[in-house]
Amino acid sequence: MATSYLLLIVFSITTIIGLYKLFSIAGESGWKAFVPFYNFIVWLKLIKKPWWWIFLIITPGVNFLMYGIMCLLLAKAYNKHSFQEKAIAFLAGYFYLPFIAFQKGTTYVGPEDMSKLKPSITREWTEAIVFAVIAATVIRTFFFEAFTIPTSSLEKSMMVGDYLFVSKVSFGAKIPNTPLSFPFAHHTLPLTEKTKSYLEWFKLPYFRLPGFGHVKNNDIVVFNYPDGDTVAVYAQDQSYYQLCREYGRNVVWNNKEINPQTGKPYFGEIISRPVDKRENYVKRCVAIAGDTLTIKDQQVFINSKPAYVAETMQYTYKVKTDGTGFSPKLIEKFDITDPIHSEEDSTGMYYVVNLPNNKVEQFKKLENVKSLEQIIEPTGEYNSHIFPHKSTYKWNNDNFGPLYIPKKGVTIHIDTANIVLYDRIIRIYEGNTLEIKGDKIFVNGKETNTYTFKMDYYFMMGDNRHNSADSRYWGYVPEDHVVGKPVFVWMSIKEDNKNINAHGQSGFLKKLKRSLFDDPNRRARFFTFVTKDGLSRSYLIHFIVIALGISGFVYFKNKRAEKK
Repeated sequence: MATSYLLLIVFSITTIIGLYKLFSIAGESGWKAFVPFYNFIVWLKLIKKPWWWIFLIITPGVNFLMYGIMCLLLAKAYNKHSFQEKAIAFLAGYFYLPFIAFQKGTTYVGPEDMSKLKPSITREWTEAIVFAVIAATVIRTFFFEAFTIPTSSLEKSMMVGDYLFVSKVSFGAKIPNTPLSFPFAHHTLPLTEKTKSYLEWFKLPYFRLPGFGHVKNNDIVVFNYPDGDTVAVYAQDQSYYQLCREYGRNVVWNNKEINPQTGKPYFGEIISRPVDKRENYVKRCVAIAGDTLTIKDQQVFINSKPAYVAETMQYTYKVKTDGTGFSPKLIEKFDITDPIHSEEDSTGMYYVVNLPNNKVEQFKKLENVKSLEQIIEPTGEYNSHIFPHKSTYKWNNDNFGPLYIPKKGVTIHIDTANIVLYDRIIRIYEGNTLEIKGDKIFVNGKETNTYTFKMDYYFMMGDNRHNSADSRYWGYVPEDHVVGKPVFVWMSIKEDNKNINAHGQSGFLKKLKRSLFDDPNRRARFFTFVTKDGLSRSYLIHFIVIALGISGFVYFKNKRAEKK
């Protein structure tokens, strides 16, 4: 981090020195180069670009591209037109500007009048691509980002195959921690397995722009996966920390055994990721900062009051039949997407089925169903996968807590018994040192029995309660991990149902056709708005009518112009 700021300071100083001399050559007062932001306005004046470019200059992810473009245009304004000179100005302007500024014979000739030049195909394409990259990056960073639901943890509120837009302005857009990154790539360069798409030598601290509101109870939220700060390259769909708990850290780091299914090591290289480059998850926020959460026999309580339960919330059931299974047609009717499997206990064979609340009574009435019983992990049964992963806290999926959700500015008592609940917050999320010596706790080298939180935290859970890796597994979600709020589903593609088709996936176009024309449930998800209960009505027909109306208007307008 210190190196990053040192380089930034060096580059800033060399740029200002160059601007001081170049401004003087162009007839502007040299002192203007030393005034932050005003120096950019003078710079834009010299290259005859609009004042609002200054907003692009301060936009992370775009600013470094804009800096290179402005250096190139400034070099051309001082009569540097060769390909080599323009390339150096674009790639290393912080050194090239002072070089040309103190070069003998440097004169200001002004920017080219591009309107008098016939643009080449190369220039037209380059300008179009640069404009598209800048516009898309600004929109993606500060307004909306496209997102696809990857897992069934929120079924049936959000379903695998939903393509949606996530609003960054709902909670306020985060300034990227790593602004030097490859456009449109999240954390890995395309066509590679582990090559980082970002540079870490320059990082920015956490900062969020003002938004339209704050995260509230029961909001559906997109956030960076908290456990994703460390990743095993060939097991990225699993928590690194859970892998270490199961197999031991030495095994995860040093195991070279090849996985016969992939032909690669089971774990591979262990890498770290900054907050903004961790995987994006989507869950329902069941508890916000300051709440106390408890789960009793699957019922969630917030501050001792029963929490909201969505109609489509899913649980796992033990289903006994007359010996027959479930037909593909029936599975499609109930839209059962999680795999059905059979198990056996002392009472005989039964099926394990995930069902939403609003389908349970209907499922009970099936002719071959003899009994249906909700599967609940009993109180006091310790589950090692569940936070905080200590046997002194005998918590599981269905019986959990009580757990206080930390709130910024609140001071709590800490001791060797409860420190496990806040260890990761203190060390990882809020950047302190933590040592436990006997029955004493030291934070940043000082003995203490209290801790004051620096951020708000949230507790996220999936609506598919028995098929969701959520805060029950990895604990709190810090406020600096919150990305945005899903607002609009524009397309929903149904994957092949694992309960029905075990012979591979069909092509995307076939899935789109099947989802849009053959499946009324999926078609109803096209062009819908995300609500607390799931999705609104579909506005697909409205969008089609509007699109046809605009197309018809443009067509007849052009025809009329041709006749004139």
